Amino acid sequence: IRDGGRTDDQQRVPIDQLVPHLPDLVICRIAGLEHLALHPAPHPAQSGHRLRDRESARRGRHECLRSLHRCLSSSPEAPVPVVVARRRDMRLGGAGNVLLNVQALGATPLLCSVVGNDRDGQTLFSILQEKGLSTDGLVQAPDRLTTVKERIIAGSQQVVRVDTETDAPLTAPLQEALLQRVQQLLPGCQVVIFEDYDKGVLGPEVIAAILGQARRLGIPTVVDPKKRNFLHYHGATLFKPNLKELREGLNLSTDAADPAQLEAAAGQLTERLGVSGTLITLSERGVFVGFQGESHHLPAHIRQIADVSGAGDTVISIAACCLALGLPPRQLAALSNLGGGLVCESVGVVPISKEQLLQEAEANGIL
Repeated sequence: IRDGGRTDDQQRVPIDQLVPHLPDLVICRIAGLEHLALHPAPHPAQSGHRLRDRESARRGRHECLRSLHRCLSSSPEAPVPVVVARRRDMRLGGAGNVLLNVQALGATPLLCSVVGNDRDGQTLFSILQEKGLSTDGLVQAPDRLTTVKERIIAGSQQVVRVDTETDAPLTAPLQEALLQRVQQLLPGCQVVIFEDYDKGVLGPEVIAAILGQARRLGIPTVVDPKKRNFLHYHGATLFKPNLKELREGLNLSTDAADPAQLEAAAGQLTERLGVSGTLITLSERGVFVGFQGESHHLPAHIRQIADVSGAGDTVISIAACCLALGLPPRQLAALSNLGGGLVCESVGVVPISKEQLLQEAEANGIL
């Protein structure tokens, strides 16, 4: 269950086709180029180095701007770029990406969420139907926006992202409408995924009600949390924060390189929330799992990273399917870790390839 269904609108623009406008985007574009040109910048630890460092930074900035001028022509309105879109892709993002990952793994996903009764909401419904995905769990609200993330991409480089969304909590009638959809669909499910993005759909009352219903039916629950509701998932089966979320949620300074600290943090989280287990994603350091009396720290696989968008969606999708199948903790974590890395080799939000996951899992001795 994802906090707000959304569509991803990706505009792929060849870098040599970038020409003048977008006043609101130029600062992001120039700042990004300067950051790339100057990183890593030498730190002026001694006063004698400061002048040289400033001069280096100034040269880097001029080189960056010359590079920018070679790629972009000036707008007659302002010194800003115009992005000429050569292709536009409308994709499912957020909960939609979890749906696609679960579907790609061979399971049948059911989405329960609240979206706007707007053009983007209708587009979301159309894409779901085109992909053979159920819309029975979706509630349309006339006074809410459908979440849209628009990414402007030049080659494989994301230039800027524009978000249209609301994070207002659901009204009582909308909460009731959502819970009715969940109650109708839940008996036929083998696992529940809470994909929380702090967009207001998932609040304490909705979370508690769904966890209670799943518990009564004996259905395991998997949680991908965010800060606002981090401590509201009492009694969930598997809790999957990333390291940043873990640190913020428990006010810790856990060192990802220290297995003892990871195990202590996982134990504290389990005790605080009463969850059965934890799966902590550690970015380039892999994953840590503490579940069913086992604890394992698995390193990441070496990858050519193109885009990390949607990696967390893939991880929780694989973990949920493994949990539904009753796979042991180490295998669950290993497959999730492997899949999360695989999707980072593609640009944009893409679901996992079951065939590729199987091939690499066998090659790595996971299956």
